[in-house]
Amino acid sequence: MNVGADAIVDQSMEVFLVPVAAARYELYCEVPDEPEAPASEPPNGFIKRMVHRFRETIAEAERERRQGKNENEPTGWFARVKTRTLRWVAESIAEQRLLWHLRRQQDATFFYPDDVSESTAVAERTRQLRADFDKHRFWLIIDSLGFIASGLLMLVPGPNVLAYYFAFRIVGHFLSVRGARQGLTSMQWRNECSTPLTELRRALELGRDVREPRVRDIADRLRLEHLVSFFERMAESGARS
Repeated sequence: MNVGADAIVDQSMEVFLVPVAAARYELYCEVPDEPEAPASEPPNGFIKRMVHRFRETIAEAERERRQGKNENEPTGWFARVKTRTLRWVAESIAEQRLLWHLRRQQDATFFYPDDVSESTAVAERTRQLRADFDKHRFWLIIDSLGFIASGLLMLVPGPNVLAYYFAFRIVGHFLSVRGARQGLTSMQWRNECSTPLTELRRALELGRDVREPRVRDIADRLRLEHLVSFFERMAESGARS
């Protein structure tokens, strides 16, 4: 089945194989923002408290991302550092949101350019998920060792910022490992070819001024709000590599 303009109506999770260079792809999805939950007391247990704090930080970072830069930037040193840190968090988690969302899914629709075969597209999806699994498992081990080592700073007065940093990364990598494993072993994938994704590949040959409105039109047809910024960022990265 060929997916064209306004053809995507399934409400289940949708994952897109986006061409970002002549022979390079990136998996992409857009996860709707979850409604904010009322403030609650941190749960008991070290691991649960870590996950609770992690989710609070992610929610705050996402609010900062949606607000973007404004004229009333904080002026205090701590406030400026916090704002910049949250923006860094929002950027750093962008690549992991797909994996985090996958861990809760049982099935998804996988869209790929219609100028490649289904078997080639599926093999690329599997390769990327396996690479993500290996990468995040490796860093989960490294950051766990760093977290243990940071315990030595408990003897130093003041907050253990290094321990918090490693704890944040541990939770993120743990959730990413679970999502990649879910996508590789447990999910049911429905594969659909897509003409608009093929048009994205052709747009790579255009200059940025001409390319951006073309990509925006494709994004509107695919109903992907943030595809333009993702595509431009990945295309520029591919051009430099």
